[in-house]
Amino acid sequence: MLQDLRLAEDESPVYRRLADAIAERIAAGTLAVGDRLPPQREIARALGINVTTVTRALSTLQEQGLLEARPGRGTTVAARDAGEKPGFVSAPSDQSGIIDLSVNRPATSAYLDAVAALLPRLSKDRHYAALQDYHPPEGPLWARAAVADWFKSVAGDGDPGRVVLAAGAQHGLDCVLGAVTRQGEVILADEVTYQGINALCRVHGLDLRGVAMDRGGMRPDAFEAACAQLRPRAVFLVPTLHNPTTITLSAERRHELAAVARRHNVLIIEDDVYRPLADDPPPSFASLEPELTIHLGALSKCLAPGLRLGFVIAPRPIAGQVAAALRINCWSISPLTALIGARLIEDGVARIIEVQKQELRQRQAILSDILGRFDIQSHPTSTHAWLRLPEPWRGAGFARTCLERGVAVLPGDAFAVGREPVQHGVRINVGAARSQDDLRSALTTMAELLAAGHLQLPGFV
Repeated sequence: MLQDLRLAEDESPVYRRLADAIAERIAAGTLAVGDRLPPQREIARALGINVTTVTRALSTLQEQGLLEARPGRGTTVAARDAGEKPGFVSAPSDQSGIIDLSVNRPATSAYLDAVAALLPRLSKDRHYAALQDYHPPEGPLWARAAVADWFKSVAGDGDPGRVVLAAGAQHGLDCVLGAVTRQGEVILADEVTYQGINALCRVHGLDLRGVAMDRGGMRPDAFEAACAQLRPRAVFLVPTLHNPTTITLSAERRHELAAVARRHNVLIIEDDVYRPLADDPPPSFASLEPELTIHLGALSKCLAPGLRLGFVIAPRPIAGQVAAALRINCWSISPLTALIGARLIEDGVARIIEVQKQELRQRQAILSDILGRFDIQSHPTSTHAWLRLPEPWRGAGFARTCLERGVAVLPGDAFAVGREPVQHGVRINVGAARSQDDLRSALTTMAELLAAGHLQLPGFV
């Protein structure tokens, strides 16, 4: 739980460094809600510090709502109001005085405008009468056909028989893992990656392992070594506008990773939800290795997460297994969601996406103007950016200090796979701000903190 706990070597007080180290483990999920911390004397002895320092660190975390102390139970990780895993944020904050840059959300109202125009026409749609009926677990054929045609150059060759509709990409990923893995099998992923895979692997009893990355994404040599040593069932990749780093794997890197997967017969789970936002992305893994790849897509990032429409495109035998898992899970998705999604796809999804991309370009330009002098990794049409923090900042400490100044971001530990130390960074969701002025204000605050360095570290005296 707190084994191998290491404190940062900076000028901040020891109690603050201990609080930051524990907070980072909570954010990463290493310490889960309800976990009980060792006695204070045991922590002090293991770290070679005094008990008073430990008491002050734990008190600080209690004040922040990360820990709670109850008679007879000791000190445990506190539950959040939303009942979620700490560090996993799925809805923007409406708290007054907070500019929330921690959640991916649409930067414009283009989706709402399109739905407002669509809804009055739905009752006259030829599929409207079918909305009151049950539907097959894979979803209505007409909706799968719309998705298959939209993505025919990316995955599935336009075959609706390879498409399974889901209530978002996370739901699709859950059904994929339930269909193609067995408890105890190893799944590989980038050493920092989309948070949802961590939680799902725990639920399914899978052993998720991180693979080393460079600035081009997952390293083929590290992937090869992990395959030889761990014999994984699958590798999970976010190849386009990676979450959280925004890396888009080059065509060369995709071919190299695909070749490794082919040699070791490892399934590729390709989470490509950001692909529609990218300008001319390289070929998908599904087009390079169609019989070895399970492609995940959704309308969440390019249109709106509130629609809750995702899809799995896979070889027909695997698609059938995914549909069977989905039937057990929820029978089928809402046909109303499927109808709205299908009509938006057929009536001009490209126009909505282009509006979103134009706004994202403007917001990314604001980010570049304010934070460009720091180590920021991004893309002109990405919904987010990855900020590598300068000394002496650490991920959790910087995120907490930002929050104290009215800006919410997610620390790098929230995206870490396993317990290995990760680069100190934060994800900034440029689309999440309610306006460009809010974004500019939040980024200016962050720039001031980055420039001030240790003078702004919480608790520094």
